[in-house]
Amino acid sequence: MKKIAILGSTGSIGTQALDVVRNLPEEFSVEVLAANSNVELFARQVEEFRPKLAVLADEAAYKILREKNFDGTELAGGRQAFIDAATFDGVEIVLTSMSGFAGLEPTLKAIACGKNIALANKETLVVAGELVTKSARAHGVKILPVDSEHGAFFQCLQGEDSRAIEKLLLTASGGPFRGKKRDDLRNATVNEVLAHPTWNMGRKITVDSASLVNKGLEVIEAKFLYGVTYDQIQVVVHPQSIVHSMVEFRDGSIIAQLASTDMRLPIQYALTYPRRLPSPVKRLDFWQMRALTFEQPDVETFLGLKFAYAAGKTGGTLPCTFNAANEVAVREFLRGRIKFLNIYDVIDNAMSRRPVTQNPSLEDLLAEDSATRRLAEEFIASR
Repeated sequence: MKKIAILGSTGSIGTQALDVVRNLPEEFSVEVLAANSNVELFARQVEEFRPKLAVLADEAAYKILREKNFDGTELAGGRQAFIDAATFDGVEIVLTSMSGFAGLEPTLKAIACGKNIALANKETLVVAGELVTKSARAHGVKILPVDSEHGAFFQCLQGEDSRAIEKLLLTASGGPFRGKKRDDLRNATVNEVLAHPTWNMGRKITVDSASLVNKGLEVIEAKFLYGVTYDQIQVVVHPQSIVHSMVEFRDGSIIAQLASTDMRLPIQYALTYPRRLPSPVKRLDFWQMRALTFEQPDVETFLGLKFAYAAGKTGGTLPCTFNAANEVAVREFLRGRIKFLNIYDVIDNAMSRRPVTQNPSLEDLLAEDSATRRLAEEFIASR
């Protein structure tokens, strides 16, 4: 039985990971659950899975949680307790499913303790790819991708020599605005942005999908996961979301991974690797499938992808700047304080104004994240 910790258990990935555990109860022991502030859902999860440790990062939420009684479960609260939860003794694999920059410190802590990482928090590799991969190598830790696209690459590369990779073909659904131009998007509402045509995801990642920032984050993530150059990563719009990604090899062969749009599949594979176990995921019916189509992304309308390539190729602290500015911009868009296209303005302003530090330390990245957030908030307030 594999002992696991789930960081971000009340989010979209975390709740689906617990579905995987429910389906395979003989395979997993949930040792740690950690979340931010959703007390009601978190309390139900703790009651059901009875972890040894349960942590809420939000202090006010923790005060409510600690009024409850969960026999055999230690309760803790606060940001530092959340980070330390990643190091819990006996845990073999840590699923990092929290959103945003907040995933970096707990992931690095878990790696330093020799724990394998099921990585759903793509921002960790975006902002600190060199630090994270170097530490993983030093501690003999596996980083197992949970994103559907990176899980696809991971599966396509099993038994293959990574030096034979010619190109990673990273698929994108195109989001709710595929085919639209900037004039069509000037007054896009939050509800329109959140109406993803094929995936059911959290609010932040759904906005990122609409802006193609999410695909940009995945480009940077792919560079560090698979050791390729940015010129070897090609984004392909595939609106049916059936082909989750493909690898082209130097002999011209292409291997693709196909499946239904269900995140429980890549989550389960990351948690059970190298074994494949039964799952309730809906099977594809090729007799009913009418077409699989592919398109070039519109990077002049959806600037998130262009910004990500620029940040990744420059390196240093610029990917951190890109990510922090986007996190602030998405938060303010969801609050109704800026328009959808203003997300790009916030990112562009930050990337053009922040100095770049090469070979940054963790302290450099923490400082850059804070400085960029302040700059983005000031820019939004001034508009």
